[in-house]
Amino acid sequence: MEAIFTNIQLIIIVLYFALTVVVGLLAMRKTKGSDSFHGVAMGMFAIVAASAGEWLGGTSTTGVAEYGFDYGLSGAWYTISNGIGTMFLALLFAKLYRSLNSVTVPGIIEKFFGVRARSVSSVLLTIVMLAVGLSQMIAAGKLGESLLGIPFVYSVIGFAVIFIVYTLAGGMNAVASTNKIHLFVMYGGAIVAVIFAVVKLGGLSEISTALGTVSAGTQAAIDGAKAVAETAGKTLKVSPQGDASRYFGMMTIGFTKVSSWVIASLLGACTAQAGIQPILAAKNVATAKKAAIITAFVCAPFGLLTAFLGIVAKALFNNGTMVYDATGALINGKSALPTLMMNIHDNPAVGGIIGGIVLASILAAILSTVSPIILASGTMITKDLYQRVFKPEATDKEVLRISRVTTALSGVVCTIGAIALVEMSAVLDIVYAAYSLRGAIFVIVLLGIYWKLASEKAACRSMICTGVVAVFWKAYNLVNFKEIVNGVETVVHHYPIADWISETYAAVIVAAITMVLLSLVFPKKDSAAKA
Repeated sequence: MEAIFTNIQLIIIVLYFALTVVVGLLAMRKTKGSDSFHGVAMGMFAIVAASAGEWLGGTSTTGVAEYGFDYGLSGAWYTISNGIGTMFLALLFAKLYRSLNSVTVPGIIEKFFGVRARSVSSVLLTIVMLAVGLSQMIAAGKLGESLLGIPFVYSVIGFAVIFIVYTLAGGMNAVASTNKIHLFVMYGGAIVAVIFAVVKLGGLSEISTALGTVSAGTQAAIDGAKAVAETAGKTLKVSPQGDASRYFGMMTIGFTKVSSWVIASLLGACTAQAGIQPILAAKNVATAKKAAIITAFVCAPFGLLTAFLGIVAKALFNNGTMVYDATGALINGKSALPTLMMNIHDNPAVGGIIGGIVLASILAAILSTVSPIILASGTMITKDLYQRVFKPEATDKEVLRISRVTTALSGVVCTIGAIALVEMSAVLDIVYAAYSLRGAIFVIVLLGIYWKLASEKAACRSMICTGVVAVFWKAYNLVNFKEIVNGVETVVHHYPIADWISETYAAVIVAAITMVLLSLVFPKKDSAAKA
């Protein structure tokens, strides 16, 4: 039976990937030069599809479902925050950005500071993009491993080959064309999953009843799973338990986490190259603004669907209906969505079809993010470093060739990083650690736009200081605030400050303070030189 289930899923996924590659390759016909490869004269729907890929990826599916399993609907703040950030960009900065006629965020930064600031920001923002990209590859590899039985390394490499090939073929045209399909499949798959998950549970009224059994039933399962895990030499991080009502509160995940996500998204959306590049490539200013507004409404609600699926997974697990791994992997929520898909219907054939469709939608979300991310990384390296600094006289043919090389290398880096860092941290933690730096850089940009004393030297040094702080803060928390107690990984707060100052707060505070102080220490010498 399980073989039937897996085979049907595999067939659906292979067919979907084949469609994606074909559409991406067909887009190559529209890519005649470097400008079209990076994006030019894009229409409304193409911009929304390409831009939404930045925000709706593996983190918005398996990552949010994990938080839904652990905390409930409040896990949806991930996509809600992204929607808020995109709306902030749309209403306040989309028009300005598009009017500056730059295809990259560092190119915009040059307008207010200078070439050196453009180079520094390009390096840092490329690192951010690659960090987000590798997190998506981790999500893809885990899905291939848990649902299809393909070893993690082979899953990651297989997915990488697919998205690198079609991205290199058509550039932004391929991203826009394939993301139109991905967006439709993502929402369709999530809605199908919700419907069948509720049917599997026995109706909406059964959710509270099933979650109400948490204290007794789940504890027994936890004890048994811990024993199995310890025998196998593994450890489990047990998700928080409580009454049913906590899963439907929008602040259960905690004010610090929610506010950190909102702040990171508000600021980060305005320096997110993958999300902004399609907007910068809009055919005119009005289209850029309208497309950004629509993108916000497309992104925000998606997390409610996937967080709800995490809740249903919790309910099914607690009432004993859903089968879970013998190691107890489902207890920490990381396998919530994949395990739910494995048990979505009692009939293996029907379940295979439904699970295959939903799995395809999850992989569509991942592909819709990774493809624009490696394109954005390649674009910044090519336009901001190669063409702007190292070889300004490069021909269009040379720029296009380097663009493809740097885009391919970005995909390879994401793949290798995913394999090397798969056990490092939760997917969402990796993403938002990167978002912290991106948001902090926007604080520096804001000062450049609105504060006449902001200098280029200060901007360069402030960005470097902020990058160091963001990385150190996250690394310090990962190393020092966890310990193993009786075989279970728990969080230990050595200092109260860790409870309410996340890496987002730390990075933003450092960016603001260092930018102001360093601008006073290193004042602008020739303000007229700044365009």
